[in-house]
Amino acid sequence: MQKDKVKESGDDGEVTSTKPKEHVMKIHMISETAFITKGQGVDTAFVELIELLREKNDVEVVVNDEGTGDLLHSHTYGPYFFWKGRKYRGRKIHTVHVIPDSIKGSLPLWKLLYPLAKAYFKMAFSYADMLIAISPMVENAIRDLGVKTPIVRIYNPVDARKWRRTPENRKKGRELLGLSEHDKVILGVGQLQDRKGVEDFIDVGEALPNVKFVWVGGRPFGMLTDGINRINESIEKASAHIHFAGMYDLEDMPAIYAAADIFLFPSYQENCPLAPLEAAACGMPVVYRDLKEYALLYKAPYLKAAGTAGFIELIGKLISDDRFYNDSVKTSETLIEQFDRNIIRAELIDLYKQVLKNAVIKNR
Repeated sequence: MQKDKVKESGDDGEVTSTKPKEHVMKIHMISETAFITKGQGVDTAFVELIELLREKNDVEVVVNDEGTGDLLHSHTYGPYFFWKGRKYRGRKIHTVHVIPDSIKGSLPLWKLLYPLAKAYFKMAFSYADMLIAISPMVENAIRDLGVKTPIVRIYNPVDARKWRRTPENRKKGRELLGLSEHDKVILGVGQLQDRKGVEDFIDVGEALPNVKFVWVGGRPFGMLTDGINRINESIEKASAHIHFAGMYDLEDMPAIYAAADIFLFPSYQENCPLAPLEAAACGMPVVYRDLKEYALLYKAPYLKAAGTAGFIELIGKLISDDRFYNDSVKTSETLIEQFDRNIIRAELIDLYKQVLKNAVIKNR
């Protein structure tokens, strides 16, 4: 234990005593996304959680190869997790962002890979000493695999201050995307893959030719993306008012969101997606696909539609009905309250303390 010299007042004046310095818990945060797949949801969650933990001096955070900590908190499940985890007996936490169903519509030949994915995920989740499920659907998926590792549910935090719309950001975002100040803009964000509903986004855009449709996101897995050739062909055939802008750095995303008026999220499978919550925090209506996972996840109401026809109807109403639009902005404001960063930070700190306490007891 470190000791500091501290001056104290006594009857004979100041004396120097030695007191133990309180130990600050050190979190070793790791994610393979930092090396291979930046610009997607898991990496965003990883980066923003580091920023959140570093806001106060009650914990210290080291990242990937920066050093070691009192416990390990991983966001990915590849070889790096197993390699780093060997030194953290009883002190390995893994946030489960991805479940076996996540490969559906993400990778080619996913039907053949699915049994292997289930076996691998079970092994990775069992390697951890504590699992964080970011949604009820994720928690259910873990239990369905027969994993015995303890599970706690903690949502992905959303920093509403970071995404708040400003005139400056709106101007910057429209310049980045090549939009005029008068354009009505529908935004989509996500990887260009089947699971994200990219072609449905195009179909909605074709039905609403008087507004701009902009999709931001790329192909982090390149040709190892399910349906990539068909999606590329659909993009090439899309009308001129439907624009695929590619990937942007995380630092530019507040401006990208601010450039839009409505956010459309047609994804077919998600766990606790950040993009629609970031858009909601930016102060715009968010239109979701009606999925079971959202019904389990969200405590507040949200805009939803079953498919393309419903998306067209909802977006048309948002464009033409100012009162409905303003009510939908308030719906977004209420939705993100569930993901308050301060509450989630406190939950994480409590979890870290509990894991360390349990490890001490187990390793005696």
